[in-house]
Amino acid sequence: MLWTLTALLGLGLCLGQRTSTLNQSLSKPTVWAKPKNIIPKGKPVGIWCQGTLEASEYQLFLEGSIVDLKRPQPPGSVSKVMFLIPVMSSHTAGRYSCIYQSGELWSEPSDPLDLVVTGLYDTPSLQVYPGPQVTLGENVIFHCHLNTGTRTFFLLKEGRSNPVQHGYGNSKAEFPMGPLTRAHRGTYRCFGSYNDYIWSFPSEPVVLLVTGDVENSSLVPTDPTSFDPVFWDHTTQNLIRIGLAFVVLVALVWLLAGEWLSRKRAQKEDKRGTNGQFRRRGGICSLANQPRGSVSVGALEAAPLTRALW
Repeated sequence: MLWTLTALLGLGLCLGQRTSTLNQSLSKPTVWAKPKNIIPKGKPVGIWCQGTLEASEYQLFLEGSIVDLKRPQPPGSVSKVMFLIPVMSSHTAGRYSCIYQSGELWSEPSDPLDLVVTGLYDTPSLQVYPGPQVTLGENVIFHCHLNTGTRTFFLLKEGRSNPVQHGYGNSKAEFPMGPLTRAHRGTYRCFGSYNDYIWSFPSEPVVLLVTGDVENSSLVPTDPTSFDPVFWDHTTQNLIRIGLAFVVLVALVWLLAGEWLSRKRAQKEDKRGTNGQFRRRGGICSLANQPRGSVSVGALEAAPLTRALW
């Protein structure tokens, strides 16, 4: 019985550890830039990579080539590291990713981080038509113009790290927007660029005001719920562990119940055997103590046994 329980517990622990190892080998770290991913030329920026407490080494990649590595000190003390870029330039702009090592395993690469440098070209101009103050449901068009010849433009809303729209054109681009809701209100700037990571100076800000008392709820933009692989990784891992623990628990309860029933049967059989022996011995003793001249009813019933004893 004991070796069976030990084997089941060992099997559950091994399967749980194996599942954890497989999930760890498939999980991805998270990468982000601080203070943000759009940095003026000459300013510092930190690229953070987060893995697990078990990570022994982190590696940072730019356009697929390793550019830096870090080992947490002391090991197991932190689950994230920062790669510092002291001076942002066109050479440090680009697409970054990171990985981490835990034991003998390497994680998958993180999702890409686009790090942009600004302030390398002239300043574009930005206008909005029919005007910066409009009512709910109207449409507007942003016009971005840059004297320096470029064919790529970006429209950025303050408070968002990613461009609202991409635009293409010879020295200018248009960005249509609408029907407008209150969610479109805010401050906008545009940039000109020769590639996705090297931008011009920002334009002067344009503040878009959307007025109106009644808003059509169908016009409010909604973002679909994002799918987070680390979470589902952890959720799946936890569900598997709970399932394994439940199987082991059921097996233990079943074995303990079987052991208890077996002992109850054995106790009943022992008790039944003891009572039978007591009855036989009691009858013999009662006849042996009777005077030979007097025989009781009980003695008559036990007469064959008495004769056998005499």
